Amino acid sequence: MDDPNSHPSASAGAPTVQPPHAPRQSLWARGSGMFYGWKIVAASAGIQMLSASLLGYAFGQYVVLLSREFGWSKTAISAASSLREAESGVLGPVQGYLLSRFGPRRICQVGIVIFALGFFLFSLVQTLPQFYGAFLVMAVGASLSGYLTLTYAAVEWFERKRSTAISLTAGGMAIGGVVVRITVMSLETFGWRETAVFSGIIMLLVGLPLAQVIRFHPSDMGLHPDGIDPATEAPLAPGEVRRSTATTYEFSLREAVRTRAFWFIGLGHASSLFIVSAINVHLISHLTESLGYTLGYASTIVLPLPMLFMAGTLLGGPLGDRYDKRWLVVICMFMHATGILVLAYAQNVEMVLAFQVLHGLAWGFRGPQMAAIRADYFGRKSFATILGVSNLIIIIGTISGPVIAGYMYDRTGNYQIGFVILAAIAAAGSIFFVLGTPPPPPVTAPQPTSA
Repeated sequence: MDDPNSHPSASAGAPTVQPPHAPRQSLWARGSGMFYGWKIVAASAGIQMLSASLLGYAFGQYVVLLSREFGWSKTAISAASSLREAESGVLGPVQGYLLSRFGPRRICQVGIVIFALGFFLFSLVQTLPQFYGAFLVMAVGASLSGYLTLTYAAVEWFERKRSTAISLTAGGMAIGGVVVRITVMSLETFGWRETAVFSGIIMLLVGLPLAQVIRFHPSDMGLHPDGIDPATEAPLAPGEVRRSTATTYEFSLREAVRTRAFWFIGLGHASSLFIVSAINVHLISHLTESLGYTLGYASTIVLPLPMLFMAGTLLGGPLGDRYDKRWLVVICMFMHATGILVLAYAQNVEMVLAFQVLHGLAWGFRGPQMAAIRADYFGRKSFATILGVSNLIIIIGTISGPVIAGYMYDRTGNYQIGFVILAAIAAAGSIFFVLGTPPPPPVTAPQPTSA
């Protein structure tokens, strides 16, 4: 077999000499014109699809069924979602360290196994404390195999196409919103306990092979970010400018937290997730109990939401690579706020669809920018720990959003006041992004990583 590190020589029989530490490329990297980073993106999207369809989008259906069977309040069930987000925030800094130490593939594989175990425990639940315990196990698994891990992999493998790569990875969540219809059919046909068992089995059979595709650094396979070798890249034409929004400096975690941008981007991100988390938990409940739709009909009329999220995600990635991410996000915050106000006062299907257009596109446009803007501002070296510590700020929104909506429902009998409060928070949160300008170079003046 030919040595993958060998190169044609000018002389037919001349031996090929390679640097002693040249990395070997795997079989995946040879014999294909596709940059391996895109294979990682595809696998990551598949894992996101599984998580979203089996739990993320399906949790709203579980809320309805659990409430009916056990009589638990919306606040009590919503607390499980908040527990999950609290765990994600607390685990974030540790997860960031583990990613830097062991790489995204190992962490993702461990997370998938824990996620599946959580589903199996969930199928045995009889009491509220048991529900919280099982959901906490699922939350740990979903975190380790989810957003932070998969986004870290995309950031390591891409720089110029960073927003596009992250958006395609997040596109798996959107596909999960369509595939969730299968989960709903299983819930209606077999019941929630049986569906939980099926979900655990699927995570193991499908999720683990997908995680196997993920790799740590491009250099481990003799590759470069974006598949572009700076040493062999074609020179710029006269007058041409190669656009890059990424910083030329690498910030450490300590240097990043001392910047204004770290806190304002984190607070703005949290403001958006007040709405996203509340909608993920309470949308189906609002449609079934406030508007009187059946569970099946409610699950059907929200199908445009994940498709709009997908459209926004696919468009938002390239736009983020081309334009100022910060101002794109400001526009999205007002779209979030307007959308949930429309939902709060919805009287018919047309208003529900209008909400989905505004919220779905805003969610898709904004989502990929949250990780990309941090990588642009602070570099790749400490990205995992910086984003992990940022989770401690983000959880303000992910914990509070569902609880505010659920509490106001229990107090007033509908979600209207709770949704209005969340809209006001999101609109005000846009100010944080306006103030979150790029940070100045760190005091230690580290060496630039890109031209």
